[in-house]
Amino acid sequence: MTKVEKQAPGLVSLAKTAAVSLQKAGLAGQRAAVQLVLDHSGSMLPYYRDGSVQRLAEQTLGLSVNLDDDGSVPVAFFGSWVDHSVDVRLDNYRGIIDRTHTNSSWGSTNYVAAMQAAVDEHQNSGADFPALVIFQTDGEPDDESATKRTLRTISNRPMFFAFVGFGPARNMRFLKKLDNLSGRQVDNASFFHAADPHNVSDEALYDGITSQYAAWLTAARTEGIVR
Repeated sequence: MTKVEKQAPGLVSLAKTAAVSLQKAGLAGQRAAVQLVLDHSGSMLPYYRDGSVQRLAEQTLGLSVNLDDDGSVPVAFFGSWVDHSVDVRLDNYRGIIDRTHTNSSWGSTNYVAAMQAAVDEHQNSGADFPALVIFQTDGEPDDESATKRTLRTISNRPMFFAFVGFGPARNMRFLKKLDNLSGRQVDNASFFHAADPHNVSDEALYDGITSQYAAWLTAARTEGIVR
């Protein structure tokens, strides 16, 4: 927290709120490699314009400083494919989404490419603790069957996908299915609905992510996925 206070005082409140959620979930002192995956399909444009995506990036960084001591969150933008990524840090987080997302193409909603990019990031980072991937989207994937298959296939990896859905409930049907998907070694995904991101409190978002991540961590340790 001292590091946050010195380098990014604007994040202190978020970091403290995240710490409370982690403590409530029994995760105080745990380590995780936090990633952020952002939907860059055409329908997402309003959420970039109104600052919703920037806010989520800041919320993710506030969570990460409690879990990951490198002070950096790898962020991948995905549409039809993943064609751009950036590291969000304490020294560059202000306005970073506006500065960088335009380097990515607007496209469809290729969950599989985004999930594979998250797997590659975790493998290539050399992290020896599990990955917590916050995966934001506002709609259903290009290929539902391939997405289900991918989530099942990677359920034996030390990775948890916290899906965060922006927008109306009618667009969230598939994410609800993923949250209850059968055929996985452990339940490696959660779903949090932020219909109007600006009206969702930081506490609610953090609680929605950390409680289910904690349940996964216990199950993953039991199965030997996480040591």
